[in-house]
Amino acid sequence: MGKVLIIGAGGVGQVVTYKCAQHPAIFSDILLASRTQSKCDAIVEKVQRDVGHPSISTAQIDAEDVSALVALINDFQPELLIHVALPYQDLTIMEACLQTGVHYLDTANYEPKDEAKFEYSWQWAYHDRFKKKGLMAILGCGFDPGVTSIFTAYAAKHHFDEIHYLDIVDCNGGDHGKAFATNFNPEINIREITQKGRYYENGQWIETEPFEFCEKLNYPNIGERNSYLLYHEELESLVKNFPTIKRARFWMTFGDEYLTHLRVIQNIGMAGIEPVQYKGVEIVPLQFLKAVLPDPGELGENYVGETSIGCRIRGIKDGKEKTYIVYNNCSHAAAYKETKAQGVSYTTGVPAMIGAMLAMTGVWKGEGVFNVEEFDPDPFMEKLNQYGLVWHELHDVDLEL
Repeated sequence: MGKVLIIGAGGVGQVVTYKCAQHPAIFSDILLASRTQSKCDAIVEKVQRDVGHPSISTAQIDAEDVSALVALINDFQPELLIHVALPYQDLTIMEACLQTGVHYLDTANYEPKDEAKFEYSWQWAYHDRFKKKGLMAILGCGFDPGVTSIFTAYAAKHHFDEIHYLDIVDCNGGDHGKAFATNFNPEINIREITQKGRYYENGQWIETEPFEFCEKLNYPNIGERNSYLLYHEELESLVKNFPTIKRARFWMTFGDEYLTHLRVIQNIGMAGIEPVQYKGVEIVPLQFLKAVLPDPGELGENYVGETSIGCRIRGIKDGKEKTYIVYNNCSHAAAYKETKAQGVSYTTGVPAMIGAMLAMTGVWKGEGVFNVEEFDPDPFMEKLNQYGLVWHELHDVDLEL
């Protein structure tokens, strides 16, 4: 049906390539590009061996170079670009899409290199330009953000007249056997979890210290885990698009050993993002740390256990208080068997493919910049069950929060 350009050859890029290749009637031509073309070649070799696709190729690209992006896009002429590289590159890739007339989809919002901060304002500012060009930009189409936003939209459509309290809970109950490793890009992961926390309550954003608030929560098939309040980007768009929300929070689990390693990394300065001089060469400590930590894309083979991510919601239906939980559990072993990637990459890559599929087939339409919860959640929810991320519901239960 159409050509798709995928930028990013990490674990998520691998999953997206696998999943797009499974649907050649929709993704008729696939181009996988990244800064290191050999990584793309390795992914395509695996995809062709395991899935097969009639037209899939690779390219080298610097995603921070708008002119190079424009040249690549003009040469391949895709209908849609799926961006699963670094969030630093959101704006340059969006700019290239505008210059070439291509629809855009990503999984994480923009984050400047020189500050550990992320928010949607930079990308929302592109709305009028995309609208004027008749193009659609879909933001945050991973799991969180992404599926959790769709879960919220689905709850609002089918189960609530008003959502008042929203808690997004994210547990990785798996074990990769490494002393310390992050489940996605270490640089982005560590920047994200070490900044101050933030949550929304009664029309205001309330800032917290990192890991200041902890709750013991139970996760299906996993059990009780310490869950810490963080700031996560989907909160910003969800409270905007569902204005009845009185409080919105995000919680993520961390084990004691992980937090001990993280404290050491911070205490010795390896989490720093300011350049330092080393033997006459300027390096960023966190980028150096990324180079020596295990590659998240190579954790899958021996990964056991599963993830559990969902929304816990309280609100009003037919004049009565209602509680509702919707969640997905993803097996690391099952994800690896299908895509040779671990579950965290799988839970991000599958939704990106589904969003691209809905855009390519015209089920999701729009001109401008949109967060995923602004579209009809029903076809997305249906395809989650079809393509590897089965979801479950619990009604009128204890939310623990």
